[in-house]
Amino acid sequence: MFIAYAVVGILLAVALTGSAVGTFTRQEKIVGSMTGIGVPESWLPRLATLKAAGAVGLVVGLWVPLLGVAAAIGVVLYFIGAVLMHLRAKDYAIAPAAVLFLLAVAALVLRLASA
Repeated sequence: MFIAYAVVGILLAVALTGSAVGTFTRQEKIVGSMTGIGVPESWLPRLATLKAAGAVGLVVGLWVPLLGVAAAIGVVLYFIGAVLMHLRAKDYAIAPAAVLFLLAVAALVLRLASA
């Protein structure tokens, strides 16, 4: 189970890092998607920081199981919020957020199973 967590956790951490960098650097595709569903621009640095922290937590969670669990819980909650924001805005292009949510759930289950 640990190898499965390592693969899923690292894959999710890479995706979160890319999204965080895109948000910090104000890449139009990412920022446009977020502001298009009603996320205020003032929230973008905080949300990018949360994604970066989740990525770091998932990787450090390879050696510190409780941190991996906490990071996975945080990422699951983040993407629940993302999916809900898309649905609230009646934007049904939720596939990226839903896929990352499912990866986060998988990371959480696998980290709990291998702790």
